[in-house]
Amino acid sequence: MGILRLGYAEINVTDMEEAKSHYERTLGMKHVEDVNGAAYYKGWDEWDHHSLVLHEGGVGVNKFGYKVQRSEDLDYFEKKAQAFGATVERMSAGDTHEVKDGIRITSPSEHVFELYSEMTEVGSDVGFINPEVFPRDLVGVGVPGVDHALISCEDPDLVNKFFTDVFDFYPTEQVVTSLDDDASIIGSWLAATMKVHDIAIIKGPQGKLHHFAFQLVDWSQVGRAGQLFSMDDVSIDVGPTQHGITRGTTIYFFDPSGNRNEVFAGGYHAYPDRPCVKWTPDQLGKGIFYITRELNERFTTVFT
Repeated sequence: MGILRLGYAEINVTDMEEAKSHYERTLGMKHVEDVNGAAYYKGWDEWDHHSLVLHEGGVGVNKFGYKVQRSEDLDYFEKKAQAFGATVERMSAGDTHEVKDGIRITSPSEHVFELYSEMTEVGSDVGFINPEVFPRDLVGVGVPGVDHALISCEDPDLVNKFFTDVFDFYPTEQVVTSLDDDASIIGSWLAATMKVHDIAIIKGPQGKLHHFAFQLVDWSQVGRAGQLFSMDDVSIDVGPTQHGITRGTTIYFFDPSGNRNEVFAGGYHAYPDRPCVKWTPDQLGKGIFYITRELNERFTTVFT
């Protein structure tokens, strides 16, 4: 029982053709189809219909989708969300394109999360019978799929409680005001299964997106991504570098509309019984960017 993974992010872009070129040509996502003005994409190693949806008009995130293990889990999470006091509504099949029945929950951070157990399967690019290790015709970075997202909110303590109490996530790492028992949370990295994090939250403007990330295998692939970003004049925020928090290697960059993306590799396997790592504010630079140990102003102030 429970949430399996981040299934999709639905974002707004200012120019659909520029956005398509970025996600399709530079990042190498597969364009599945256009429906009612929205563009649907997936990574080469993903098998469900889509993991990214683009809508033209503005910037930022409309909603996230999390896939659950079984249809019965929807009743379980609906009751937990109602008990928490969150706004919950039922989704019928087709309310979200190619997604079956589900529930839509608005979190205390004012982000919308859709939980579902089934999406139309279209298959991965290498298949599941005697597959190759990657497709021969990869384009650009060739991202296998989406990985996680980081959102901002005014009350990280409350939103952290929402994810632990309602979604059964557990914190793997946190930035706290002090090491005292009554310390407040500045940021929290939370996992649903054994990934180092599926969602992260930081103190900031309510209902905003800091970034969403694509998975890569290792440091060499992150470096190659950086080379491709230079070829395509992609706006780089930070990197290539490594995080202290999660230990992942990373590049942060912007799509043509100003939505921040990340390519992320590495990290460690998390387990619910592993003690949560704590970081204090004086070490936040090292926690976020382990090598330079410095935060730039753009990284801490730009949200969409």
